[in-house]
Amino acid sequence: MNLPLAPRFGYPGGHTAPEYPRMFALLFLLAIAWVGVHVGVSGTALRGRLVAALGEKRFLLVYSILSFVLVFAMVLAWRRAETTILWAAAPGLRWVLAFLMLPVFILFVASHKRNPTAFGNKGLGEEARGIQRITRHPMLWAFGGWATIHMIGNGDTAALVFFGAFAVTAFLGMPSIDAKLAARHPEAWPAFARQTSILPFAAIAQGRNRLALKEIGLMPPLVGLLIWAALLHFHRGIFGVPALIIGG
Repeated sequence: MNLPLAPRFGYPGGHTAPEYPRMFALLFLLAIAWVGVHVGVSGTALRGRLVAALGEKRFLLVYSILSFVLVFAMVLAWRRAETTILWAAAPGLRWVLAFLMLPVFILFVASHKRNPTAFGNKGLGEEARGIQRITRHPMLWAFGGWATIHMIGNGDTAALVFFGAFAVTAFLGMPSIDAKLAARHPEAWPAFARQTSILPFAAIAQGRNRLALKEIGLMPPLVGLLIWAALLHFHRGIFGVPALIIGG
């Protein structure tokens, strides 16, 4: 069955496919489901009850599959959703947003090195080191920063819902993970929390920690820079739209 094309109200950053009626509503429902699964389930006592019923491994398998299905469905709905342009990012702002993606990629790469707030909680009972001195949630800041930057850069309703779901999950996930780790590790968590902060550089500014760039090393900035440069160059080829419009 061929659905009629919906009127196009604007040109959002990721829309390269036809728009169909009711897809925006579907995108909105999927975004709510995404936030609900990651904040309403994983971040509450409901997770414990599900783990007790399914077992830890089975719960993680179901959780991972559901997350993948939701992301896949959200991408499909977003690319076909009716949308309205609310604002258009000026060329100068787009340059700023593009360069702000560089620390996002550096944070993402650095978060894979002994991250107590990620899966496995490696190093939770030890002294905070490396990127943890800057923020104890580097990966969530990376995802939250990526989502926020793309919301500002796109400026249309479909993008606000799509990227907003990831931003809400990331920023609400930080205190949620803190509460979960405090309950699971009542002996190790207080010391770790005292020497770290959610807000980047807050613990350092308050004298609870110090900046130690050598602990972060050269690999995260170098790999982050390579990823940033590659995506800046291949953004149009991969996603259908350029990250920057030069000379236009």
